[in-house]
Amino acid sequence: MKLDSFDLKILQALQRQADISVQALSELVGLSHTPCWRRIKRLREAGVLGASVALVDARKVGLGVTVFVHAKLNSHDELVLAAFESAAIAMDEVIQCYIMSGDMDYLLRVVVPSIEQYELTLKRKLVRLPGVLSLNSSFALRELKNNHQLPLQLVSSTKIES
Repeated sequence: MKLDSFDLKILQALQRQADISVQALSELVGLSHTPCWRRIKRLREAGVLGASVALVDARKVGLGVTVFVHAKLNSHDELVLAAFESAAIAMDEVIQCYIMSGDMDYLLRVVVPSIEQYELTLKRKLVRLPGVLSLNSSFALRELKNNHQLPLQLVSSTKIES
């Protein structure tokens, strides 16, 4: 999908405030209401825009421990990988999961209320994930940045329709 400058302005604005009204958004980006609404609809239908969510402060709701877990599997067999992925993404504590290049196969971002709860999660769930050979846990001491906004200003002008 080709994006023009209006599309990028819309996406940037929606990343900052997903619940902005179409009227306010259209004024912000310099379009009238209907063309702005049509662009939003087209971006959603194309999958460029996903779900609109409210960001919850993990610490303020008692989920103050973030752990990054590197997982190495004992096999790269397609069935083992699929089983690990299915089980990992089904865990409520795992809020992000990436397949990685390099020494480790997966990176999981785990959020729990306490170190004690992480220990239980590790013993009862993580070590039992299919195909796990080793796990390496790193605890986040303090979050410095958690932006969730893509740097759309870096999108190459060759991908933007004028």
